[in-house]
Amino acid sequence: MATRTRGSFIALSGAALAAPSFAGAADLVAIKMAGVPEDSATTVLYGIQSGLFKPYGLDVDMQPQHNGPSVMSGVVGGSYQVGKSSTPPLIAAFSKGLPFTIIMPAGIYDTRAPIASLLVASDSPIKKAADLNGKTIAVGALNDIHSLAVLAWMDKNGGDITGIKFVEIPIGEIPVAIEQGRVAAGSVNEPVLSAALADNKLRAVAHHFDGIAPRFMYTAWFTTKTYAAANPAVVKSVSQALRKAADYCNAHHAQTADLIAKFTSLEPAQVAKMTRVEQGTTLDPKLVQPVIDTMLRYKTLAQPVDVHDVMFSG
Repeated sequence: MATRTRGSFIALSGAALAAPSFAGAADLVAIKMAGVPEDSATTVLYGIQSGLFKPYGLDVDMQPQHNGPSVMSGVVGGSYQVGKSSTPPLIAAFSKGLPFTIIMPAGIYDTRAPIASLLVASDSPIKKAADLNGKTIAVGALNDIHSLAVLAWMDKNGGDITGIKFVEIPIGEIPVAIEQGRVAAGSVNEPVLSAALADNKLRAVAHHFDGIAPRFMYTAWFTTKTYAAANPAVVKSVSQALRKAADYCNAHHAQTADLIAKFTSLEPAQVAKMTRVEQGTTLDPKLVQPVIDTMLRYKTLAQPVDVHDVMFSG
């Protein structure tokens, strides 16, 4: 664990002053959370380590999961009260009647600091979108942000998406699958991305998230509308705490590197070299709309969804 700096204590003091007042540990509400081990989980990891959640009346536990759909199943089933998922499967599930609601953004993709790439073997002949025509591409989950970005990027750059095949492989295992020749390419994001490129066995073909938009919300913290309706004050407290944690994490990459390293089983030195994710601080519909538009274009969303209906408004 990182040593708390004077700045972190100041930040925590500010959080305590801005947070609701609770009598003590007996009043804390237990919140179980889950998400894929990647950098957009750092807000929760920091909140737990620093004690930031407690002034908001929350006792938070965070568990790793392989992909967003696994997290969504856990939230629906009651194993978790709050989860983190890439936005496409969350929106698709909402459109089919599952009562999910986004309570805070998690990771914001920005083309100026890309945190995801489409990888191939270093000696692969694949150089451009058309070279991927008819190829097998690995993604963390079918119909997630990674597969959607591949479709959009190939379309915009002269590829033919009709013949490509997606296979589902946990993101941490995708680099090995590429090296072994089981897939032609794979979509990964940080911190797996930096680790995968470190030994020069793989190379990046594209920052394919650009196919969706230069800037958008790629992961989100969510709960069910049922839980939010029954516990509006708790959900509001979770949102406020996540916002406070995001502000700190965005300004303190060095101080939070060990948190994401431990959660992802990477060396802190490796995390220190990677492009860090921008942690979302505001629920902005404009950052979700590009995802909805792209889903409609590639028919992973059967009908339009009003972005405001997916967001918590308590």
